[in-house]
Amino acid sequence: MAGKAPLFINGKFISAGPTAVHRVALELVKALAPLISDRELCLLVPPGPAQLANDPGIPARPVGRLKGTAWEQISLPWHARGGVLLNLCNRSPLVLRNGLTLLHDAQAFTAPRSYAFSGRLAGQWQARAAGRRQLGLLTVSEFARSELVGLGLAPAERVHVVPNGADHVLRAQPQTEILARLGLAPRGYALALANLMPHKNIPLLVRAFARPALAGMTLVLVGGTGRAAFAAAGVTAGANVVFPGYVNDGEMRALQENALAVCTPSLTEGFGLPPVEGLMLGTPAVIAPCGALPEVCGPGALQADPHAPSAWEAALLRLRDESGLRAHLAREGHAFVARFTWQAAGRRLLEVVDTVAPG
Repeated sequence: MAGKAPLFINGKFISAGPTAVHRVALELVKALAPLISDRELCLLVPPGPAQLANDPGIPARPVGRLKGTAWEQISLPWHARGGVLLNLCNRSPLVLRNGLTLLHDAQAFTAPRSYAFSGRLAGQWQARAAGRRQLGLLTVSEFARSELVGLGLAPAERVHVVPNGADHVLRAQPQTEILARLGLAPRGYALALANLMPHKNIPLLVRAFARPALAGMTLVLVGGTGRAAFAAAGVTAGANVVFPGYVNDGEMRALQENALAVCTPSLTEGFGLPPVEGLMLGTPAVIAPCGALPEVCGPGALQADPHAPSAWEAALLRLRDESGLRAHLAREGHAFVARFTWQAAGRRLLEVVDTVAPG
């Protein structure tokens, strides 16, 4: 194939749970598949029947006998010899040289309270090794790139930005039945992810929705962290906070499309998919002016102080009450995020690969 080295992909994520990082990896692999014709492209996966729980759209080759971290650190680099290995989920073999690793953010360093000590230490260790040994680092925003460079993980010319796509939300058929099931009226609720990691700052939203002016509006917190977990963390959610748990893609699209806004009060984000997904569907965002959120949401978002519940109250009331504001933000934001497609991400990733490993 024109003498180019094979392109191998670390497929450990294929049998993993449905996280945002794993979705990004799967979408990037699918986007790469139709773009590569001059070199072998293969997903290296651990052994076992669960390896194709997600369809990667390219050949998957089970290799080795180990599993988990041992597979990634020992079996994977051995079977990737002679090729370029892409690692799309923050982690990679410590001994790897001929490869690239996608670090979605620098939060193992900048938001240490959000991670257990062992996970934080492993993340820092692997990030430093990847930046020092490999062909380069990948990341998802200019903000994340500036943090990785500022931490000294790699010089600026070796950190390459591959923005996420968000057009996967357009593939799901909206399942609007979830609105009736949760007792929601279109534009009568705000949407956010249920998460207690400190840097996600979701308790701020719960406090905002305890304010009297928002008593008639609902906060929908989607995900596996429920009311009991919030209460155990000392965060008491009022009756106007709804926890539907995990939802499927069609239900999520219906919730995103019909929300007054998607709220993201994070103190830092490497990218921030939820508000960009909302903007792709025509729903404006309310964001903290932190991390990459202003960069990726552009003119489709109102910004609110991440330490002031009253600021989030005011932003949501503006969206509800100011004639034309929501439509204006939705229109401007949709046009802005139209650039964030997986096809564009795949082309950019291939451009980086061909630059750092042309032969």
